[in-house]
Amino acid sequence: MTETKMISANGISIRYSDEGPKGAPIVVMSHSLSAELAMWDPQADVLESDFRVIRYDTRGHGGTEAPVGPYSLEMLADDAVGLLDALGLDKVHWVGLSMGGMIGQTLGLCAPERLLSLTLADTSAGYPAAASAMWSDRIKAARENGMAAGVEGTMERWFSQGFMASGAPVLDDVRRMIASTPVEGYCGCGGAISKLAVEPRLGEIKLPTLVICGEDDQATPLSMAETIRDGIPGAKLVVLPVARHLANLEDVDGFNAAMTNFLNAQK
Repeated sequence: MTETKMISANGISIRYSDEGPKGAPIVVMSHSLSAELAMWDPQADVLESDFRVIRYDTRGHGGTEAPVGPYSLEMLADDAVGLLDALGLDKVHWVGLSMGGMIGQTLGLCAPERLLSLTLADTSAGYPAAASAMWSDRIKAARENGMAAGVEGTMERWFSQGFMASGAPVLDDVRRMIASTPVEGYCGCGGAISKLAVEPRLGEIKLPTLVICGEDDQATPLSMAETIRDGIPGAKLVVLPVARHLANLEDVDGFNAAMTNFLNAQK
């Protein structure tokens, strides 16, 4: 089991892990909505021999404090900068999936001096106006019914039917992560995501960028990944066939190969 610690940053208590050689290049990993740092176990396993790997629970998730909202993506980015400051870290490689990728893009605009590269997986730079009602409905459902009621619907969006039918042990781990997410954290972060609107500014991000997307992603479809690829100068896109939203867990080998090849090229 990964050893975790607590640290105060940006006015809240954040749970994090710190693995790998202390003198190595630093990778910070940021998870999706309704998850926690354990989501990155298969990636940390392959990175920690050559990189110092920092994983953390986003505000309102896992072991990190869940203050009453509203939250914003700028607030979540400030949490990340606060974590770097508290740990005495300067420049890092950012690996983020879904919400973690949105935080990464926000950092690429508001604190680019703290980043060496961006890996943006199964994420978006903006939602159509109609999505606002969808997020409002999801937030209302979480407040009225709790997180457990939405587990299976989320799983169907996150994983392909074939992977769901496989009975892979990680599926129950993800169910547990979703169900245990504090309602206040889900609603706060969901509200922040609903206001995502960085697409017009993607051209301002001047960092080496890899975009990864599951070909059958139902939550942030391939078209959204293509928008990010086309918007950030020099960005590259890797598409993982069959995988849906949590491509890092459904196609571990494909995801790890794309991620490690990119990160090694930045050394």
